[in-house]
Amino acid sequence: MRTLTLLLLLIAQSLFAQQDSVVIHVNTNTSKGPMKPIWAWFGYDEPNYTYMKDGKKLLTEIAKLSKVPVYVRVHSLLVTGDGTAALKWGSTNAYTEDANGNPVYNWTIIDKIFDTYIERGMKPIAQIGFMPQALSSKPEPYRHYWKPGDNYNDIYTGWAYPPTDYKKFATLVYEWVKHSIARYGKTEVESWYWELWNEPDISYWKGTPEEYIKLYDYVADAVKRALPTAKIGGPEVTGPQGRNSTKFFKTFLDHIVNGKNHVTGKKGAPLDVITFHAKGSPKLVNGIVQMNMGTQLRDIDKGFEIVASYPSLKHLPIIIGESDPEGCAACSEEFSPQNAYRNGTMYSSYTAAAFARKYDLADERKVNLAGAVTWAFEFEDQPWFAGFRDLATNGVDKPVLNIFRMFGMMQGNRVAVSGKLSYDHKRIKESSVRGDSADINALAAKDKNSATVMVWNYHDNNSPAPATLVLVKISGLPAAALLQHYRVDQEYSNSYEAWKKMGSPKQPDAAQITALEKAGQLQLLQAPEWIKTKNGETVVRILLPRQGVSFLKFTW
Repeated sequence: MRTLTLLLLLIAQSLFAQQDSVVIHVNTNTSKGPMKPIWAWFGYDEPNYTYMKDGKKLLTEIAKLSKVPVYVRVHSLLVTGDGTAALKWGSTNAYTEDANGNPVYNWTIIDKIFDTYIERGMKPIAQIGFMPQALSSKPEPYRHYWKPGDNYNDIYTGWAYPPTDYKKFATLVYEWVKHSIARYGKTEVESWYWELWNEPDISYWKGTPEEYIKLYDYVADAVKRALPTAKIGGPEVTGPQGRNSTKFFKTFLDHIVNGKNHVTGKKGAPLDVITFHAKGSPKLVNGIVQMNMGTQLRDIDKGFEIVASYPSLKHLPIIIGESDPEGCAACSEEFSPQNAYRNGTMYSSYTAAAFARKYDLADERKVNLAGAVTWAFEFEDQPWFAGFRDLATNGVDKPVLNIFRMFGMMQGNRVAVSGKLSYDHKRIKESSVRGDSADINALAAKDKNSATVMVWNYHDNNSPAPATLVLVKISGLPAAALLQHYRVDQEYSNSYEAWKKMGSPKQPDAAQITALEKAGQLQLLQAPEWIKTKNGETVVRILLPRQGVSFLKFTW
């Protein structure tokens, strides 16, 4: 079947040869800066999925994506409860009080979560939140039972409120850091990031901006007392384009630079990393999913602009703490039909195109982008391909995870990509990817003994369209190199299409699951081949389907 498909592709290439094609030039001798692994950052709402069967399996795969450590960010690490996992919920019972109001610390569940990361060589972004019930200024109601289709605001319960006692909360943080050092060692904990809360500019924080800043001062002081070399940051605001988010973000950074510290009484507060979120905004238009990458890029660019406006802070690493096509990972396709992009290749091509532009935006603003967290993991024991924003379903990888496998092979420095291309980061930021032309472009890198090129054919509208002939002209290669051509499209590296061809079984049998697991892995489009270059140049012809991604890896 694959041989026949390849033959048809070759025939199609010859038919397209006289028609319009896209030419992409890759100059591996022109460096654009280091190929930072900004993609090697992941996060999710439900911390208790971490150590469950499919959670451990997926974390193992994510950890293997990169030669560098992968960072993981999760919510609810200080929430009171018995550790039962549920959508948009998690708990660790790290802090309770006895009958006399004395603190009782229990690190058992947090240790299970962090042990799972450390065993795989991963690094936590240790999120300090949310509020334990015994410290909440409004403790009831506390536990929520939200499910897809419910009002999203139902999730904001007693865990979202400021503490009754800031010193008690600070002591909790101090004890947590000290416990982490005792369990994992000072050097290991120094490599983590610590942060306060999530999206305090909306209902995740039921206090005022000033109360958040006060809590930050207490928390930062506690972290630094426990470990002076620890890295602490914030404020993880939602998209900085929003007026309230911009105001909150600037108010926080103003305090860091010039405010009076609530603990020390001195000017300013420690800040080692700056965080904010950036999301797109898909919708359903005439029955077709239409993405909006421009919205996400404007969020990112506004955040970079704000950071760059603070001379004393602009050198600090930036983590886009959630960087996704839209905002609710736990909202399913059933109740949110605009989320139908999540199972197939639209999510994967969007991811390839969007991450490439994050590098461009950081270069343009001259800021230090360290990472962009993909807020997607897995949802334990849910229906197959239910349309959650996840990387795997029931232990089977979705197409999008293969884009991260491609990124994991990109080492060394980013190199120049040029051509008469319809889109760049500026045009997408202004108007997204609409109109007749698709975003056909590439991201490329070169290391000592390899060069890699990721090529995508993306459009915001998930409408059928003919494949496009793409000519990738690469210069700066040695006289001979081994070419491996990987592909994510409707047929390759696509468990979702394989599942549909099976008849979309609600309960796949063992043989079907094995086949789906195989289909979910990154696959070669054709057998590896040695190519000879002329003056260090070669041309690779690719017939690239809409929403498809090709990955060319040259080694020598």
